[in-house]
Amino acid sequence: MIIGYARVSTVDQSLNLQIDALTGYGCDEIFQEKISGAKDDREELMNALRILRSGDKFVVYKLDRLARSTKRLIEIADMLRENDVKFVSIQDKVDTGTAAGKAMFGMLSVLAEFERDIIRERTMAGLKAARARKGGRPRVDRKKLNQAIALYYSKRMSMREIQEATSISRATLYREIKKGQTS
Repeated sequence: MIIGYARVSTVDQSLNLQIDALTGYGCDEIFQEKISGAKDDREELMNALRILRSGDKFVVYKLDRLARSTKRLIEIADMLRENDVKFVSIQDKVDTGTAAGKAMFGMLSVLAEFERDIIRERTMAGLKAARARKGGRPRVDRKKLNQAIALYYSKRMSMREIQEATSISRATLYREIKKGQTS
């Protein structure tokens, strides 16, 4: 079965050019909608993708009618490939039923993966720089911590007085006391 998909961004635009091209290609059924390509929740696109079966062909007039971002285009292409569905973009001369079409989509996949890796590398570099600037959690002064523990066990001071005298937080003190009891 050959399934076509046509989309324009606004209600006052015409689908006629795309429908004529899809009909001329031999589409058995054409799903059409008037909605922005930036929206991922396009009902007719989802309906078209849902009915596709192994061996079917999914046809669009141009790649930009299917997705606005390379990432989304690759996601759809991967889903089609996993379901053994051929993909055709009439104007862009892409047909994954041919060696050249597979190669073209392979290159798009590589570029999308490269883009994801670059984003990941930038994120990791940003996190590393933020940690370097901030310096992480401040180290506890071991001498003051031991003093706070000793004061706690002596029962001569309240928790608040111990905190004021040693600058050791209640949570840190209790955590260390608990560690000492389990060791």
